[in-house]
Amino acid sequence: MFIAASLKLIDCKLHGIASEAELFIVEGNSASSSVMQLCNPQNQAVLPMQGKPLNAIKASAVKVAENPLLTALVNALGTGSGEQFDINKLRYQRVILLMDPDADGIHCGALMLMFFHRFMPALLQGGHVHVVRPPVGEVINTETGEMTYAFIESEFAALCESARKNNSTVFNAQRYRGLAGISPSQLAHFCVNPDTRRSTVMRLEDAQMAIEIFGGAAGVDVHSHS
Repeated sequence: MFIAASLKLIDCKLHGIASEAELFIVEGNSASSSVMQLCNPQNQAVLPMQGKPLNAIKASAVKVAENPLLTALVNALGTGSGEQFDINKLRYQRVILLMDPDADGIHCGALMLMFFHRFMPALLQGGHVHVVRPPVGEVINTETGEMTYAFIESEFAALCESARKNNSTVFNAQRYRGLAGISPSQLAHFCVNPDTRRSTVMRLEDAQMAIEIFGGAAGVDVHSHS
């Protein structure tokens, strides 16, 4: 296993565009450490993300090239970026964005999509970028022990309201405090295990929507892939 200590990339053993290898980009040191413990060392690698990524649409190409996280990501993927990008050198079949299920996490995920859109659009075109949806909370029926999970805030609110209407004395509701607030078993089931996690393939149109919501910059053609 290759470990780039200064950048904290924890690599896996298998690599290649059709290898089933996955690179998790995980928000926060605590969550990253937990994911590292749960990953399959054969085909699941982890790159921790501290703070919000650089806005690669607004920033100059020089600033992007100097950014530690984005530099570490480009090095990990092995493809180069921009005009030097070569999809045949991709070291992982999937790039997994795993962020907190809150506004900051959504923004971080959007910023990553914006980077891929400008400098690695082929990853989006080929379906190599996935976003995992961790649960935001749980509602437990204290009589039956039945547990229901919510994956967006509106779903959590609806579950709580439904439980109150049915019987307000026999349920407990818990909102998780980000990825760090999820138990290891829940993190493994909902976020890490490919057979049980909730993930969505991101496409160019998803990145374009992120650009439209969070804003580009004058002088940058968001439709250009160079």
